[in-house]
Amino acid sequence: MDIRNLNDFAFKQKKYIPVVPKASGTPTVYIEGYPFEDDEPMAATGFHGLQINIFSDQISRYFAIDEHIHIGVDNFVYYREGDITKFVAPDIYVVFGVDKYPLRRSFYTWSEGAVPRAVFEFLSDSTANQDRHEKVRVYLVDMGVQEYFIHQPEMAKPAEFCGWRRDASGDIVEIVPDARGGLFSEALNLWLRWEEDETTHVRLLRPYLPDGTPITTSMEEEHLRKQEQHLRRQEQDRRLQEQNLREAAEARAEELEVELARLRAQIANTQNESR
Repeated sequence: MDIRNLNDFAFKQKKYIPVVPKASGTPTVYIEGYPFEDDEPMAATGFHGLQINIFSDQISRYFAIDEHIHIGVDNFVYYREGDITKFVAPDIYVVFGVDKYPLRRSFYTWSEGAVPRAVFEFLSDSTANQDRHEKVRVYLVDMGVQEYFIHQPEMAKPAEFCGWRRDASGDIVEIVPDARGGLFSEALNLWLRWEEDETTHVRLLRPYLPDGTPITTSMEEEHLRKQEQHLRRQEQDRRLQEQNLREAAEARAEELEVELARLRAQIANTQNESR
Protein backbone atom coordinates (compact mmCIF):
# COMPACT_ATOMS: atom_id res chain seq x y z
CA MET A 1 0.00 0.00 0.00
CA ASP A 2 1.29 3.46 -0.82
CA ILE A 3 0.65 6.71 1.02
CA ARG A 4 -2.21 7.70 -1.28
CA ASN A 5 -4.10 4.48 -0.51
CA LEU A 6 -3.46 4.98 3.21
CA ASN A 7 -4.85 8.49 3.06
CA ASP A 8 -8.19 7.46 1.48
CA PHE A 9 -8.53 4.19 3.37
CA ALA A 10 -11.15 5.58 5.79
CA PHE A 11 -13.37 6.47 2.83
CA LYS A 12 -13.00 2.96 1.43
CA GLN A 13 -13.90 1.38 4.79
CA LYS A 14 -17.24 3.17 4.82
CA LYS A 15 -17.78 2.25 1.19
CA TYR A 16 -17.00 -1.47 1.38
CA ILE A 17 -18.03 -2.68 4.87
CA PRO A 18 -21.42 -4.43 4.54
CA VAL A 19 -24.39 -2.87 6.29
CA VAL A 20 -26.28 -5.44 8.37
CA PRO A 21 -29.33 -4.91 10.62
CA LYS A 22 -28.82 -5.03 14.38
CA ALA A 23 -29.37 -8.51 15.84
CA SER A 24 -32.40 -9.13 18.04
CA GLY A 25 -30.49 -10.44 21.07
CA THR A 26 -28.31 -8.83 23.72
CA PRO A 27 -24.55 -9.02 24.39
CA THR A 28 -23.89 -11.90 26.80
CA VAL A 29 -20.56 -12.25 28.57
CA TYR A 30 -21.26 -15.60 30.25
CA ILE A 31 -24.10 -18.04 30.90
CA GLU A 32 -23.74 -20.20 34.00
CA GLY A 33 -23.18 -23.87 33.28
CA TYR A 34 -21.49 -23.44 29.88
CA PRO A 35 -17.71 -24.02 30.17
CA PHE A 36 -15.62 -21.25 28.60
CA GLU A 37 -12.15 -22.79 28.68
CA ASP A 38 -10.32 -26.09 28.31
CA ASP A 39 -6.77 -27.37 28.59
CA GLU A 40 -5.90 -26.65 24.97
CA PRO A 41 -3.46 -23.80 24.11
CA MET A 42 -4.72 -20.98 21.92
CA ALA A 43 -2.50 -21.83 18.95
CA ALA A 44 -1.25 -25.28 17.96
CA THR A 45 2.15 -23.94 16.81
CA GLY A 46 4.04 -20.71 16.56
CA PHE A 47 3.09 -20.59 12.87
CA HIS A 48 -0.59 -20.67 13.81
CA GLY A 49 -0.09 -18.16 16.60
CA LEU A 50 1.52 -15.62 14.27
CA GLN A 51 -1.13 -16.18 11.60
CA ILE A 52 -3.99 -15.80 14.08
CA ASN A 53 -2.49 -12.67 15.65
CA ILE A 54 -1.79 -10.93 12.35
CA PHE A 55 -5.08 -11.83 10.66
CA SER A 56 -7.22 -10.96 13.69
CA ASP A 57 -5.32 -7.67 14.02
CA GLN A 58 -6.03 -6.79 10.39
CA ILE A 59 -9.74 -7.51 10.37
CA SER A 60 -10.27 -6.12 13.88
CA ARG A 61 -8.78 -2.77 12.87
CA TYR A 62 -10.65 -2.80 9.56
CA PHE A 63 -14.06 -3.43 11.17
CA ALA A 64 -13.31 -1.18 14.17
CA ILE A 65 -15.37 1.67 12.71
CA ASP A 66 -18.58 -0.37 13.08
CA GLU A 67 -19.59 -0.87 16.71
CA HIS A 68 -21.90 -3.72 15.70
CA ILE A 69 -19.28 -6.11 14.33
CA HIS A 70 -17.74 -8.56 16.80
CA ILE A 71 -14.46 -10.42 16.14
CA GLY A 72 -13.91 -13.60 18.15
CA VAL A 73 -10.57 -15.37 18.53
CA ASP A 74 -10.35 -18.98 19.72
CA ASN A 75 -13.20 -18.88 22.21
CA PHE A 76 -16.20 -21.17 22.46
CA VAL A 77 -19.26 -20.59 20.31
CA TYR A 78 -22.35 -22.39 21.65
CA TYR A 79 -25.04 -22.82 19.02
CA ARG A 80 -27.82 -24.83 20.69
CA GLU A 81 -29.45 -23.65 23.89
CA GLY A 82 -29.45 -26.23 26.66
CA ASP A 83 -26.86 -28.52 25.04
CA ILE A 84 -23.33 -27.84 26.30
CA THR A 85 -21.92 -30.37 23.80
CA LYS A 86 -22.92 -28.22 20.81
CA PHE A 87 -20.02 -25.84 20.61
CA VAL A 88 -17.00 -25.03 18.45
CA ALA A 89 -13.86 -22.97 19.03
CA PRO A 90 -12.93 -21.32 15.71
CA ASP A 91 -9.52 -19.73 15.34
CA ILE A 92 -11.27 -16.55 14.17
CA TYR A 93 -14.91 -15.71 13.56
CA VAL A 94 -16.78 -12.56 12.57
CA VAL A 95 -20.32 -11.75 13.72
CA PHE A 96 -22.31 -8.89 12.19
CA GLY A 97 -25.15 -7.08 13.92
CA VAL A 98 -24.00 -7.60 17.52
CA ASP A 99 -22.19 -5.21 19.84
CA LYS A 100 -18.42 -5.28 19.54
CA TYR A 101 -18.13 -4.93 23.32
CA PRO A 102 -18.18 -6.15 26.00
CA LEU A 103 -15.76 -8.99 25.40
CA ARG A 104 -17.37 -12.42 25.85
CA ARG A 105 -16.07 -15.49 27.64
CA SER A 106 -18.05 -17.48 25.08
CA PHE A 107 -20.48 -16.58 22.31
CA TYR A 108 -24.06 -17.85 22.62
CA THR A 109 -25.92 -17.64 19.31
CA TRP A 110 -29.45 -17.85 20.75
CA SER A 111 -28.77 -15.16 23.35
CA GLU A 112 -27.08 -12.77 20.90
CA GLY A 113 -29.64 -13.43 18.18
CA ALA A 114 -26.91 -13.96 15.58
CA VAL A 115 -24.44 -16.53 14.27
CA PRO A 116 -20.96 -15.89 12.88
CA ARG A 117 -21.03 -14.57 9.34
CA ALA A 118 -17.58 -15.99 8.49
CA VAL A 119 -15.33 -18.52 10.23
CA PHE A 120 -11.60 -19.19 9.75
CA GLU A 121 -9.64 -22.28 10.78
CA PHE A 122 -5.86 -22.58 10.34
CA LEU A 123 -4.86 -26.20 9.79
CA SER A 124 -2.84 -28.14 12.34
CA ASP A 125 -1.93 -31.82 12.39
CA SER A 126 -4.39 -32.63 15.17
CA THR A 127 -7.45 -30.94 13.65
CA ALA A 128 -6.81 -30.73 9.89
CA ASN A 129 -8.98 -33.71 8.91
CA GLN A 130 -11.86 -32.47 11.02
CA ASP A 131 -11.45 -28.93 9.68
CA ARG A 132 -11.57 -30.17 6.07
CA HIS A 133 -14.62 -32.38 6.42
CA GLU A 134 -16.76 -32.53 9.56
CA LYS A 135 -16.61 -28.81 10.37
CA VAL A 136 -17.83 -27.81 6.92
CA ARG A 137 -21.26 -29.19 7.75
CA VAL A 138 -21.15 -28.16 11.41
CA TYR A 139 -20.46 -24.53 10.56
CA LEU A 140 -22.56 -24.09 7.43
CA VAL A 141 -25.53 -26.36 8.22
CA ASP A 142 -25.78 -26.94 11.97
CA MET A 143 -24.80 -23.40 12.93
CA GLY A 144 -25.91 -21.49 9.84
CA VAL A 145 -22.62 -19.72 9.18
CA GLN A 146 -22.55 -18.04 5.77
CA GLU A 147 -18.90 -18.80 4.86
CA TYR A 148 -16.14 -21.05 6.16
CA PHE A 149 -12.43 -20.93 5.24
CA ILE A 150 -9.43 -23.14 5.99
CA HIS A 151 -5.78 -22.26 5.44
CA GLN A 152 -2.41 -23.95 5.97
CA PRO A 153 0.04 -21.40 7.46
CA GLU A 154 3.14 -23.64 7.60
CA MET A 155 5.31 -23.12 4.53
CA ALA A 156 6.96 -26.51 5.06
CA LYS A 157 3.61 -28.12 4.18
CA PRO A 158 1.72 -27.94 0.88
CA ALA A 159 -0.36 -24.82 0.36
CA GLU A 160 -4.01 -25.35 1.16
CA PHE A 161 -6.58 -22.58 1.09
CA CYS A 162 -10.25 -23.44 0.60
CA GLY A 163 -13.59 -21.89 1.32
CA TRP A 164 -17.26 -22.87 1.30
CA ARG A 165 -20.50 -20.94 1.46
CA ARG A 166 -24.22 -21.59 1.48
CA ASP A 167 -25.86 -20.53 -1.77
CA ALA A 168 -29.34 -19.02 -2.14
CA SER A 169 -30.96 -22.46 -2.02
CA GLY A 170 -29.07 -23.42 1.15
CA ASP A 171 -26.72 -25.87 -0.56
CA ILE A 172 -23.02 -25.96 0.38
CA VAL A 173 -20.81 -24.87 -2.52
CA GLU A 174 -17.04 -24.52 -2.66
CA ILE A 175 -15.84 -21.00 -3.40
CA VAL A 176 -14.02 -20.92 -6.75
CA PRO A 177 -10.56 -19.27 -6.59
CA ASP A 178 -9.44 -16.67 -9.08
CA ALA A 179 -6.39 -17.06 -11.32
CA ARG A 180 -4.10 -16.06 -8.43
CA GLY A 181 -5.64 -18.52 -5.98
CA GLY A 182 -7.53 -15.86 -4.05
CA LEU A 183 -11.05 -16.33 -2.70
CA PHE A 184 -13.65 -13.60 -2.52
CA SER A 185 -15.67 -13.47 0.69
CA GLU A 186 -19.17 -12.24 -0.11
CA ALA A 187 -19.94 -12.31 3.61
CA LEU A 188 -17.17 -9.84 4.45
CA ASN A 189 -16.89 -8.17 1.03
CA LEU A 190 -13.15 -8.82 1.05
CA TRP A 191 -10.60 -10.67 -1.07
CA LEU A 192 -8.51 -13.24 0.79
CA ARG A 193 -5.05 -14.15 -0.49
CA TRP A 194 -1.93 -15.70 0.99
CA GLU A 195 1.74 -14.78 0.67
CA GLU A 196 4.89 -16.47 1.89
CA ASP A 197 7.01 -14.77 4.52
CA GLU A 198 10.55 -16.10 4.15
CA THR A 199 11.62 -14.61 7.48
CA THR A 200 9.04 -16.40 9.64
CA HIS A 201 8.33 -19.30 7.24
CA VAL A 202 4.64 -18.55 7.63
CA ARG A 203 2.24 -18.64 4.70
CA LEU A 204 0.18 -15.63 5.72
CA LEU A 205 -3.47 -15.32 4.79
CA ARG A 206 -4.28 -11.65 4.27
CA PRO A 207 -7.44 -9.63 3.54
CA TYR A 208 -7.78 -7.12 0.70
CA LEU A 209 -10.49 -4.64 -0.20
CA PRO A 210 -12.60 -5.41 -3.29
CA ASP A 211 -10.45 -2.98 -5.31
CA GLY A 212 -7.27 -4.85 -4.33
CA THR A 213 -6.09 -2.47 -1.60
CA PRO A 214 -4.36 -4.53 1.12
CA ILE A 215 -5.45 -4.19 4.72
CA THR A 216 -2.23 -3.46 6.56
CA THR A 217 -0.91 -4.95 9.75
CA SER A 218 -0.35 -2.64 12.72
CA MET A 219 3.41 -2.68 12.04
CA GLU A 220 2.93 -1.90 8.35
CA GLU A 221 0.56 0.94 9.14
CA GLU A 222 3.02 2.39 11.64
CA HIS A 223 5.74 2.18 8.98
CA LEU A 224 3.48 3.97 6.51
CA ARG A 225 2.68 6.66 9.08
CA LYS A 226 6.38 7.24 9.65
CA GLN A 227 6.97 7.28 5.90
CA GLU A 228 4.16 9.81 5.51
CA GLN A 229 5.64 11.99 8.28
CA HIS A 230 9.07 11.74 6.60
CA LEU A 231 7.62 12.80 3.25
CA ARG A 232 5.80 15.69 4.89
CA ARG A 233 9.03 16.85 6.55
CA GLN A 234 10.82 16.58 3.21
CA GLU A 235 8.09 18.66 1.57
CA GLN A 236 8.28 21.25 4.37
CA ASP A 237 12.08 21.37 4.04
CA ARG A 238 11.77 21.79 0.26
CA ARG A 239 9.29 24.64 0.64
CA LEU A 240 11.47 26.30 3.30
CA GLN A 241 14.52 25.98 1.07
CA GLU A 242 12.60 27.48 -1.87
CA GLN A 243 11.41 30.31 0.37
CA ASN A 244 14.97 30.97 1.58
CA LEU A 245 16.27 30.98 -1.99
CA ARG A 246 13.46 33.30 -3.06
CA GLU A 247 14.12 35.69 -0.19
CA ALA A 248 17.86 35.61 -0.88
CA ALA A 249 17.20 36.35 -4.56
CA GLU A 250 14.90 39.25 -3.66
CA ALA A 251 17.48 40.63 -1.21
CA ARG A 252 20.19 40.35 -3.85
CA ALA A 253 17.96 42.09 -6.39
CA GLU A 254 17.42 44.95 -3.93
CA GLU A 255 21.19 45.19 -3.37
CA LEU A 256 21.77 45.35 -7.13
CA GLU A 257 19.13 48.07 -7.50
CA VAL A 258 20.84 50.13 -4.78
CA GLU A 259 24.25 49.57 -6.41
CA LEU A 260 22.85 50.48 -9.82
CA ALA A 261 21.32 53.68 -8.43
CA ARG A 262 24.65 54.59 -6.81
CA LEU A 263 26.53 54.04 -10.07
CA ARG A 264 24.01 56.12 -12.02
CA ALA A 265 24.38 58.95 -9.50
CA GLN A 266 28.18 58.69 -9.67
CA ILE A 267 28.11 58.85 -13.47
CA ALA A 268 25.77 61.84 -13.38
CA ASN A 269 28.07 63.68 -10.95
CA THR A 270 31.11 62.95 -13.10
CA GLN A 271 29.34 64.29 -16.20
CA ASN A 272 28.27 67.46 -14.34
CA GLU A 273 31.85 68.06 -13.11
CA SER A 274 33.26 67.71 -16.62
CA ARG A 275 31.04 70.44 -18.06
